[in-house]
This record gives sequence, structure tokens and C-alpha cells, in this order.
Amino acid sequence: MAPVLAFRDLTLGYERHPAVHHLEGEVPERSLLAVCGPNGAGKSTLLKGIAGVLAPLSGRIEGAVPAQETAYLPQAAEVDRSFPIDVYDLVAMGLWRRTGLFGGIGRADRARIEAAIAAVGLEGFEDRPIATLSGGQMQRTLFARLLLQDARLILLDEPFNALDAGTIADLTALVERWNGEGRTVVAVLHDLELVRAHFPQTLLLARSTVAWGATLDVLTTSNLAVARRMCEAWDENAPACAPGEAA
Repeated sequence: MAPVLAFRDLTLGYERHPAVHHLEGEVPERSLLAVCGPNGAGKSTLLKGIAGVLAPLSGRIEGAVPAQETAYLPQAAEVDRSFPIDVYDLVAMGLWRRTGLFGGIGRADRARIEAAIAAVGLEGFEDRPIATLSGGQMQRTLFARLLLQDARLILLDEPFNALDAGTIADLTALVERWNGEGRTVVAVLHDLELVRAHFPQTLLLARSTVAWGATLDVLTTSNLAVARRMCEAWDENAPACAPGEAA
């Protein structure tokens, strides 16, 4: 099966300071892949690179999925909760790539919006300003928006962080539903038991690859110890790479 993503000697970072080093590998279509690792391992950086938010320092990302068929959910802390918008309109933003920023929303589109809101259990919240939502309600709203994007590749950065068990169960079921529909899902996660239960493939990252493959083979005690040591040994004060050079 052709890969949806391929990393070719990929190095990503900020101001020429690498955060992900010389990554090599492929993500096959229909994958359900968890990206795990200690704090500072480069997990969110990798997702930003895949989403096109961050350009490589060196190497490249090859992909069979065009940008308009990719959906990216950043960490909750990066979402502006103060923006004056209600649940219905935020969910409706998932249609923008099809309707355009100023495109009209017809009866069929309204039905899709209502169905997405119902699918995440937020019926009755349509007129609620997002600033008044709990963390779990906000994440459900963002998942409803993802439903409308109808993307082939879905990128999730810590989608279950600080959520209650019921919300995690509901949103995990949505992720598995997407994968069952043939979509590829790549998710940064820290709950290793959840990963073992629901994600068959895992990339264990510690700025470079520690292990990548079947989850139960990757998330071993020895591999996790190696990842922790690699991140602890990282020198944040190392000099920046010269332009065009990667560490």
C-alpha cells in the first residue's frame, strides 16, 4: 500500500535549532499511528512539519495527500478561546475548504453541521459562546469541526489532554471510526495505556527515532528508558546549525 507520508532524512526545528533529527520512515494509508515520547521529544514539532506549519531545516516530507485533504488539530493551549464565536459557527468552519470563506451554507450543509454536533454529544449547545465551554466541551466542538472537514489525513496533537474519562472514550471512538472509514490518523499522545489499547502502530520519538512499528513491540520498558535518557541528555544550549546544515 502506498504511503500517505514519507520522511526522508527529515530535520525540523526552530531558528536553526533542530528538534527532530534525521527522521526516516513511511506512514501507510489507513494507518492509526501514535507518536509518543518524553516532554521535549519533538512530537508536536513533527506534527507541525506534517501540517506545513513548520518548514524542514533539511530533508523533506513526501505526501500523497494534498493540503486541502489534511486536517490538523493543535494542542488546546493554541486555540484562542476568547474569539467571539458560538459552537455552531465554529463547527461550520469545517466546511470552509469546500464553500469558501464567504460561501453560503445551504440546507444540506446545515444538516451536516447539526449531525456533526450531535455526533459529539453537543445537541443544545449550538448557540453557546466557546468562551463558556468546559475543556471537554471545547474539544468535542473541535472534533465536530474535524468531522466536517472530511479529510483523508487527520493530525491530532494531544487531543485527550486534561479531559474526563467519558469524553476521552467518546472521542477515541470517533478516531477509530475515522480510521475504519479509511482515513489515516496520526496523533501525539502521552497516555501509553490508551495507546496500547487503541493505536496499533507507534513512533517512539526522542528527537530522533527510538523505535517505530507495532505498538506492543515499541512501547517496551527498555525503549521507554532509552527515550528518557536521550531527552535528558539533550543540550538545549547547543549551537544553532549553519544555514543549510542539520545536526
